Amino acid sequence: MKEPFMLKKEPYFEIESWQSASPGLHAGFTTRNGGTGTAEFDSLNTGFHVGDSLEAVVKNRELLAGHLPFPLQNWVGAEQTHETNIAKIGSGDKGKGSRDYQSGLRATDGLYTGQKGILLTLVFADCVPLYFFAPRNGYIGTAHAGWKGTVAGIGPKMIGRWNEEGISSSEIYAFIGPSICGDCYIVDDKVITLVQNMLEDNDEKPYNLISKGQYQLHLQTLNALLLEKAGVPRSQIEVSSLCTSCVRSQFFSHRRDNGKTGRNMSFIGWKEE
Repeated sequence: MKEPFMLKKEPYFEIESWQSASPGLHAGFTTRNGGTGTAEFDSLNTGFHVGDSLEAVVKNRELLAGHLPFPLQNWVGAEQTHETNIAKIGSGDKGKGSRDYQSGLRATDGLYTGQKGILLTLVFADCVPLYFFAPRNGYIGTAHAGWKGTVAGIGPKMIGRWNEEGISSSEIYAFIGPSICGDCYIVDDKVITLVQNMLEDNDEKPYNLISKGQYQLHLQTLNALLLEKAGVPRSQIEVSSLCTSCVRSQFFSHRRDNGKTGRNMSFIGWKEE
């Protein structure tokens, strides 16, 4: 299958098919390249909370804003806590979390909106970025799905929120972005038990036993299965083959870099006409 995320410029990949089908829609994932950071933050770190200087992070975000039709004051970010809190974003939220960590939405791991001119942003270093799009309704969203958020159902919860707003699951398209692959992601029995509880009636299992109490977990596949269970047609779910741990030249990775690393960013927004 063709990789859905295409490198558009040095600082970011973009979901090319969404932009081609819906001009004005910009959705993508940043690389680690083309920024100003040094040492473990070399060079396009977009995370405020990892120990990099505020000045460097803001400069990197301004650099990215220069490539996109969304000024930094129209970005929205959040304090991500590996939970399942989801916020509907309106024009009054513009600027929250764009230039500092403190002003971001508290304890929030999912963002969505039906308004144009807002760029929804979350940061990652191995966890799974989820992207959502309902063309007929003009809704867009993104979510942060580490193993905790995944087994707690943040993907299906986003679908449920949109269902409550009158959007059928069958109208929703989803992309599962660059994140750590199963070959690089080893977990224990505790995590697999939670995964099994989510997939009791599924024959397809997104994990492999490699030794006693140790498993390779394919988080991307798990999220795809959960979105399908929530009613999104499998044909409308695409999965990136890019691994943040394997592809050192393009991405920061918390596991590979032993926790001392920067953050990549998911972004999605409708350009104002």
